[in-house]
Amino acid sequence: MGRGAEEASPPVSSSELEQEEDDDDCYLSDQEDDALEESVLQVLEDEHLEDCHWSSSSVITKESLLLAQREDLRKVIELLGLREHHARTLLIHYRWDVERIFELLDQKGSDRLFSAAGIPLQYTNNAGPSSSTEVTCDVCYEDVPPSAASEMDCGHNYCNDCWTEYFIVKINEGQSRRVRCMAPKCNAICDEAVIRKLVIARRPDLAERFERFLLESYIEDNDTVKWCPSIPHCGNAIRVKGDIYCEVECTCGCQFCFNCSLQAHSPCSCMMWELWLKKCRDESESVNWITVNTKPCPKCHKPVEKNGGCNLVACICGQAFCWLCGGATGRDHTWSTISGHSCGRFTDDQTKKTEQARRDLYRYMHYHNRYKAHTDSLKQEAKLKNDIQGKISISENKESKIKDYSWVINGLNRLFRSRRVLSYSYPFAFYMFGGEIFKDEMTPGERELKQNLFEDQQQQLEFNVERLSGFLEKDFQNFTDDEVIDTMKHVINLSNVVDRLCKQMYQCIENDLLYPLRTPHNIAPYKSKGLDRASELDISWDSTEQSSQSTKRSQDEHRSQHASTILGKRGPELHGSSSDNRLRPHKRDRPDANGGGTLFDLNVPAEVADKI
Repeated sequence: MGRGAEEASPPVSSSELEQEEDDDDCYLSDQEDDALEESVLQVLEDEHLEDCHWSSSSVITKESLLLAQREDLRKVIELLGLREHHARTLLIHYRWDVERIFELLDQKGSDRLFSAAGIPLQYTNNAGPSSSTEVTCDVCYEDVPPSAASEMDCGHNYCNDCWTEYFIVKINEGQSRRVRCMAPKCNAICDEAVIRKLVIARRPDLAERFERFLLESYIEDNDTVKWCPSIPHCGNAIRVKGDIYCEVECTCGCQFCFNCSLQAHSPCSCMMWELWLKKCRDESESVNWITVNTKPCPKCHKPVEKNGGCNLVACICGQAFCWLCGGATGRDHTWSTISGHSCGRFTDDQTKKTEQARRDLYRYMHYHNRYKAHTDSLKQEAKLKNDIQGKISISENKESKIKDYSWVINGLNRLFRSRRVLSYSYPFAFYMFGGEIFKDEMTPGERELKQNLFEDQQQQLEFNVERLSGFLEKDFQNFTDDEVIDTMKHVINLSNVVDRLCKQMYQCIENDLLYPLRTPHNIAPYKSKGLDRASELDISWDSTEQSSQSTKRSQDEHRSQHASTILGKRGPELHGSSSDNRLRPHKRDRPDANGGGTLFDLNVPAEVADKI
């Protein structure tokens, strides 16, 4: 009777068990710190925390690049009543920041706004003079008919041959996005329609390059748009609205830091990550080791390492020298005789340099070994995905009351995310508590206090990440239902715990470590659901808006022919963006203990996905 009742029990789902865990507020850990166990199981506040660093990203493909540029041009044209090339000149000058243009329009007025960008205040008719008299070119001093000369909006008029040669030089120099008038002391930007007309007649290849530069200016001169740094280049660009200190994922799968275009490296700041890559890449630590463990030969100056106890050493060149002082000696420099040397005298500077170099080397090795250990663990754990899929298939096909195994995939994704955070926390600690960046911004007492605070959180996260990894590696397909339920409890519980600890670590970094400093160091926020995947760019406006545009249809068609091939011909230029909102680092609000629920909708990190 009891057995039949057991068989009739409904299947257990991970969502029900997760709700049970939240209600019971239990924390499966050692019994050493009950207060900590209760605090880390507070419900998560995903939406509240992540809204503090709001940003949205979209993908600009080869096909949508022209539309994206046209959208901003349309806004400026309609508001200010400008011609297309003047609107583009204004946008390029102000880094395609439409909101900033609108702000400066109120602050400075249109005259000062146009003058700073190189737009003439009084437009002239550049179709050519109405008079039939010849025009004297002030460059070549030739008299040419009006049809062979062109006048810019600023009023300067030269022959077409001189204009063409000038435009060709500027395009070859890469200055075609802002070609200034060649009249002395004239700041006006030349009409792109005139440039296009004159150059295409003589150099069609340069005219195509000119069109490409104009089109790509939306990416090259835009602080909110970056090329995707994928290799090989996917041809996409990413546009971000909101906080530029964020990590995004392109539709090609490449994940990167939008601010510096390097791989996603949070919680390291961009400066910290660049310094860490350089430190790991160059030979600075090898030089440091040589400084600590070798001495230069006084004759050939090659580094010599002592392999015995005697302080009289010989280089391979034959020169003998004293290991204590480094001076060249004869065979009489022995334990009993010191001829012409003062090895017994204390030299404070040299001793301090040697000891400092040794401490710096050991410190670097400590952080690098742990960074590499967690990075290697992440690569090894990436192999779990295929194994877990096989285990799930076996479990679903056997007779069991447990039918939902989404908790395994959710736990694995949480493991990827937290392991990655833990790995990059060591380069952060190396620079945060060292003397390379923040040497004069913290007293020794403050540095020790903050380091202990951070390392306590780092240790808690490390302990629970390793426990989560251990439970996910178990062969649950061979377990009984009770054993599977017990494993499910541990995985769901630990997934909550490591997510909570990651959030606490980021709050500590942003509020307690970085915010009080004078030197601004912003980091990309922690995303419980994983990195934001950029959405497809959606730009549309009605036919009445299209008809109100001042551009000619023929020019649109001409550019659209190049739009599908331009990004493939020109590779991405990875450069950091400059932003006015770098004055102070972001400060994240403290979480509300009664926030929202847990989310397991994660993205697998790119470096992991590539290995699967």
